Amino acid sequence: MSGLTVPFTGLQKQYNNLRTEILDATDTVLRSGSLMSGNYTYEFEDWLARRNHQPYAVTCHSGTQALEIIAEWYRTGWNTTPTVAVPTLTYPATLNAFVRAGWNLHIVDTDRYGVMDMTKLAHVADIHAICSVGLYGQSVQRMMQNLWTLTHPVIEDGAQHWLSNDCKRIGDCAISFDPTKNLANYGNGGAVITANRELMEFARNWVSNGKHTKHAETGTNSRISETDSAQMLVKTRYIDQWQQRRRTIAQHWMEMLKQNPDITCLIDDTNFDQHCFHKFVIHTDKRDILQRNLALRGVETKVHYATPMHELPAYQHYPGPDLLSAGSSLARRCLSLPIYPELTDLEVEYVIDSVLDCV
Repeated sequence: MSGLTVPFTGLQKQYNNLRTEILDATDTVLRSGSLMSGNYTYEFEDWLARRNHQPYAVTCHSGTQALEIIAEWYRTGWNTTPTVAVPTLTYPATLNAFVRAGWNLHIVDTDRYGVMDMTKLAHVADIHAICSVGLYGQSVQRMMQNLWTLTHPVIEDGAQHWLSNDCKRIGDCAISFDPTKNLANYGNGGAVITANRELMEFARNWVSNGKHTKHAETGTNSRISETDSAQMLVKTRYIDQWQQRRRTIAQHWMEMLKQNPDITCLIDDTNFDQHCFHKFVIHTDKRDILQRNLALRGVETKVHYATPMHELPAYQHYPGPDLLSAGSSLARRCLSLPIYPELTDLEVEYVIDSVLDCV
């Protein structure tokens, strides 16, 4: 087993498994001559709405643009520049969407799982909305069980967690089909998920350069193609099977890691049932050494994310945690292991045995 190589993603394996179906779907679209805003897009949006238990889904070019659409729509409801609470552990796209839509930020520290620590909001004034990020695929339902949800809109950056909790949304939600996601496009892609008809209509207008309102309002070009939608519909047939495989791998690794007190798993008995297993992340003081040793064994790993948002130059002028924050600690100790449905049983065992051997 020493010669085994385990890449971080299973994109090539997945495509090889689906190649005939993907090419057939693509060929059908291209032969039809209907390449944008057709039946495949509408069918995919209908699937997304039903899967998320919401009446509306509007696809767009990326998860970032989906979040920007929601942020821009909410901003029009305030006469002042609004402020949104965002967690310090996320990808910069989360913050960028709000900044580009004209918001101020208040960056909030995380709990030990990397999601926003809601207890820290008690000391934050003048917040207009909360952006919840289910980091690594963790549920955000649990962290929203307090009075803030009664008085402040909750906007979900669901790029990593939207397949958790049986896809039940707690607010207007932006999701992503980036190639690394559980349900992935072969390029960019995203969607706005909402129960609000006005937001749905705003999103449809926004993605089509104002065409939805006969150009009474402005927008941009942010559509996905019919080939994107047709290819994604192929993958919807397998998503439940893929999610179960991720769950099985995560459960096995979680149990195995209990053998080593020097490793903390960010999936445990308290959040397992509400996780969608987008990432499998461990926490250890020996992160950098472990990553190097795993690379020598052919196991590719990643760090998500090496620098928390309040330490990045673009966001340091916003209110946020100090350098001794929980988010800063996690950023320096977390390591993402390769987890995807296409991992063989042999690869699953090789990854976890290598981790235990190297710490």
